Amino acid sequence: GEIADSSDKALIARRLKFAEIFVQMIAAAGFWFASLPLLYCALFGLGVIAALFGPIKYGILPDHLETRELPAGNALVEGATFLAILCGLIVGGYAASHERGAFNVVVQLMVVALACWGASRFIPATGVAAPGLRINPNIFASTGAMLRELKAEARLWTGGVAVSWFWMTGAIALSLVPVVIKTRIGGGIDVETAISALFAIGIAVGSLLAALLAHGRIMLFPVPLSGLVMAGFLVDLGVATLGLPKAAGEIDLAAFFASSNGARIAIDVVGLAVAGGMFVVPVFAAVQAWAGEDRRARVIAAVNILTSLFMVSGTLFCAALQKAGVSEPQLLIGLGALNAGAAWWLWKKLPGNFVADFLNLMFRVFYRLEVNGMENVAAAGERCVIALNHVSFLDAPVVLSILDDKPVFAIDWQIARAWWVKPFLGIARCFPMDPTKPLSTRGLIREVKEGNRLVIFPEGRLTVTGSLMKVYDGAAMIADKSDAMIVAVRLEGLERTPFTRLSRQQVRRSLFPKVRVTFLPPRKLSLEPGLVGRKRRLAAGAALYDVMSDLIFATSGVNKTLTEALAEAIDRCGKRKILLEDPVTGTMNARTLQVGAAVLARKIAAFTQPGECVGVMLPNANGVAVTFFALQQAGRVAAMLNYTAGASNVRSACVAAQVRHILTSRVFVEKGNFTGLVAELGKSVEIHYLEDVRKTLTRLDKVRGLLDAGKMLAPRVCDDPAVVLFTSGSEGAPKGVVLSHRNVIANIAQINARFDITPADIVFNVLPVFHSFGLTGGMLLGLLSGMKVYLYPSPLHYRQIPELVYGANATVLFGTDTFLNGYARMANPYDFRSLRYIVAGAERVKEETRRVYMDKFGLRILEGYGVTETAPVLAVNS
Repeated sequence: GEIADSSDKALIARRLKFAEIFVQMIAAAGFWFASLPLLYCALFGLGVIAALFGPIKYGILPDHLETRELPAGNALVEGATFLAILCGLIVGGYAASHERGAFNVVVQLMVVALACWGASRFIPATGVAAPGLRINPNIFASTGAMLRELKAEARLWTGGVAVSWFWMTGAIALSLVPVVIKTRIGGGIDVETAISALFAIGIAVGSLLAALLAHGRIMLFPVPLSGLVMAGFLVDLGVATLGLPKAAGEIDLAAFFASSNGARIAIDVVGLAVAGGMFVVPVFAAVQAWAGEDRRARVIAAVNILTSLFMVSGTLFCAALQKAGVSEPQLLIGLGALNAGAAWWLWKKLPGNFVADFLNLMFRVFYRLEVNGMENVAAAGERCVIALNHVSFLDAPVVLSILDDKPVFAIDWQIARAWWVKPFLGIARCFPMDPTKPLSTRGLIREVKEGNRLVIFPEGRLTVTGSLMKVYDGAAMIADKSDAMIVAVRLEGLERTPFTRLSRQQVRRSLFPKVRVTFLPPRKLSLEPGLVGRKRRLAAGAALYDVMSDLIFATSGVNKTLTEALAEAIDRCGKRKILLEDPVTGTMNARTLQVGAAVLARKIAAFTQPGECVGVMLPNANGVAVTFFALQQAGRVAAMLNYTAGASNVRSACVAAQVRHILTSRVFVEKGNFTGLVAELGKSVEIHYLEDVRKTLTRLDKVRGLLDAGKMLAPRVCDDPAVVLFTSGSEGAPKGVVLSHRNVIANIAQINARFDITPADIVFNVLPVFHSFGLTGGMLLGLLSGMKVYLYPSPLHYRQIPELVYGANATVLFGTDTFLNGYARMANPYDFRSLRYIVAGAERVKEETRRVYMDKFGLRILEGYGVTETAPVLAVNS
């Protein structure tokens, strides 16, 4: 242990060289004299492979492992260790049964020594952990010093005793069980070998289960419980064989397992081994994590010394009891009772948060908990404020189950008095916060300054919109006055559980949705140095709101295609959700939209090439949404043509985008008086009418559409072009603007990060989708957010639109100053009663327009600014 931690390379080199020469000499002699049969070689090879597996994969020294990888590494090492023991037992049993000579066996043991040396050669080079450490050549003094160092830290000593207790229990059990089987059951060497094999397999299974339960963290919850399980199986082993007489003769393997006692013993051995693997892996991983890199090797060495003392002492004590007349079954019962006591002692002494471990396990099993960016908590340092969005009553337990230490939770003092919150107060460090009392805020500031991580919900209440709500200044001032780093955290999925305040119209409920927790990199609030008093408090609150808003955007996942984004939205809102409506064809649910797009995508793919720009000349109606997503699913680029710009400009746009095919509707062309435009365009491009495509559909096409729903027919990535939009041509020929999937999705994510628009909202869109405002804001924002979108073909119908807004119960309306003026003149004051947001763009909003909407409808117009190149939103005065 000292050598591994030190930088005394000369001493290491001398000892390794001596060992190398010594082992090579013995190995040369061993290979010269040994004569191994083919089966023996094969079994021996399995043992060597098992011995090599752990060192090659992870290295003998755990310094090569990150702390959060220790459970998995220990699981493999423990599993490989007992697999090696198993192979050794099989080989040993084979050698004993064939009466091989002592010299031959000793030579073969030397070959094993050579295999161990070979395994050590695969250990990767490590850095110097403790360069100032001086090696003590007195092995007894250094051994004592390492044990005293282990004893000096309570948690390390407890962990070391737990590991040693496991190995002592295993050693005693493996020595007693074969004797019981031989004397009480009559099992021969094959039965003993099979039981040893079951024990080794059980240890490997238990180790793997421990790693799966830990899931990259130090989890001590299984240790005392596994100790109790070990105690139960040991007691049952003793009870099962206690009353049995001496065996009359030897039985074979089949007879042993056919007997009730044999099967019971086998189950007890497997159960004992599985529990043992789940016992030792977490606690040994904890010991390594607690030790730190500068002394980890010495701590492990001290634990190994302690283990040896336990094993020797336990074996000698059992031998003394046997000499005094205590039978093997009685010893097993006594060992079980001692394990029950050890489990209780570990429950009291181990420093882990068992409740948090249990919660973590439950959340991972039932909610498939996924945690990202956990390293950012450590990167924030000791002074850290963890700020979370608040979506459900399970938020605090989820965070408690994730964090390795016990943070301080800031909770509202009134909520703290609720009966259902009081159990949580007993398992977590909670600090009731009263906004009306400055002393409560000062107390939290003091906690953070003392190095305690603070978990706080800046919104102060559960969200009722599903989006970010008001952020209180007090949370920001705690971070500012304590000079702490802020780690913003987003919880996703819990809003779908029954433990939320969102309605079923806002979110699709699920008993066990997938839950994702994302920790962002730490940041500090950026405040002007000269700000003091109320101005500083307001500035801090605004800065924290920016942090939380950035959190929502950063965790929105913009690296996907529009087809993938639509599929995710439909998965959230449900396939029966009405997503589209127009005044002609009526409503369309999510499933119909997805299947219709898939059917049309195959038809489009038949006459176009992947990545080709395909013109779209359709009005605001359900068909334009289906066509747009059909092009996305087919891997084509939608070129949105402005059919009001005139034949010359539309033809110029087709040339610029290299459009060879245009999708349109015969009814639209006839009713819109675009026959001449289509005839002119038909001279250079091919016109495809959707009515004609519909006539070619077969039942096979519809079945394939059901199977293809939501799937890409051609590979596309988020940075590939998704849509081409054209400027008005006021400065000459229309300019084509190419927007990628990520451009559009990111702009929608930015909007959602600043506005509490929810799936319960209804968007009424009168803006043509050949403009970016109408496409992104009017259509895609709603569809990709799970909202219903009402598409109306013309914004100039000033009398009809207010009535339709009233009838649709629309909550979001996009428009321009000109259009909004026209609606205000014709609308009844009650027509816009359901609107929550009116967003104007494209031109400056006049003060008269603002005044009319405030006086007549009680609504405030939000003014936005954007350009096509930004997909299009740049800013909105929220």
